[in-house]
Amino acid sequence: MKRKFFTTTMLLCCFAVCFAIVADLTGKWTGTLKTPDGNEFPLTYTFKADGDKLTGTASSPNGDVPFTDGKITGSDISFTLSFNGMDIKNTGKFYPAADSIGMDIDFNGMKMHTTLKRDK
Repeated sequence: MKRKFFTTTMLLCCFAVCFAIVADLTGKWTGTLKTPDGNEFPLTYTFKADGDKLTGTASSPNGDVPFTDGKITGSDISFTLSFNGMDIKNTGKFYPAADSIGMDIDFNGMKMHTTLKRDK
C-alpha cells in the first residue's frame, strides 16, 4: 500500500513540475543574433504555451511573423518561421533556473545560436 501511494504521489509531482515549466515559457523573450559576417540583429519572441503546443510570434523591425509547427517536449521547444518564402527552423532548450532559452536557428542552411532572456 505504501509503495502504491508513493508511486502515485511521485507521478503527480512529476506532472506538476512539467506543467510549471510549460507555464513559465509563456511571455516575451529577447536576444541578439550575431551572424557569421559579424552583423547583429535584435530578436524578440512572444511565446504562448498550451500543453505541448507552442504558438506565438517573432518580431523584427520588418514586423511580426507568426510561427507554425510549435511543439514543447519536456524543456525542448521547436517551431518554424516563414519569412520571404523561406522556412526558418528554430529549436531550443528552456532553462527555468536561469530563466533563459538556448536557441538554434537554421537559416537557409546557415546554423546560428543565441540565448534569449525573459523581457522584464
